[in-house]
Amino acid sequence: MKKIILSSNSPRRRELLAGLDIPFEVKVLEGIDESYPDGLSVEEIPQYIAKEKADAYQVADDEIVLTADTVVVLDNEILGKPVDDADARRMLRALSGKSHKVITGVCLTSTELQRLFAVVSEVTFKSLSDDEIDYYITHYQPLDKAGAYGIQEWIGYVGVTALKGSYFNVMGFPVQRIYDELSAQFGINVNNFSQKEGKSFAV
Repeated sequence: MKKIILSSNSPRRRELLAGLDIPFEVKVLEGIDESYPDGLSVEEIPQYIAKEKADAYQVADDEIVLTADTVVVLDNEILGKPVDDADARRMLRALSGKSHKVITGVCLTSTELQRLFAVVSEVTFKSLSDDEIDYYITHYQPLDKAGAYGIQEWIGYVGVTALKGSYFNVMGFPVQRIYDELSAQFGINVNNFSQKEGKSFAV
């Protein structure tokens, strides 16, 4: 049975993958270039970056490397991670009262097979007041999040009025699709492991 290697520093991705009850290890390579060429569609960009992360690995015969990248797209413009509070405020004001897309590209790589796909969700925010935006930035410091927000945090509780697609994809990890791909393409599912084993992972 191949072991799963999650290449991500994100505590949210670790938590969500652990929720599948499939054991995994965390290994992260630093310094991977996350730039992308011009001309890619918004759905192709996170897939391209996820594949770049995967291709940086020397995958062992007994491993499946799992990499991902998430982008927030408003009016066909990508909103990345804010550089400072002012940039976060700009992004949240832009998202206020509108619908946007969250796209996660995922790459699953073994020595025999590589699966690359994207999952798209649509999120709608109410009109956010400046006080609400400032409160969220001050108390939750979302500088590590694409689009300057986490749907699982306070801003999602008070601001999100509609969601089409996977909630977990908005968190950055479409676990339902990942589980289906691991099961259908790599023969890995919860029946391979005991409950005790499934909850464990190693860094």
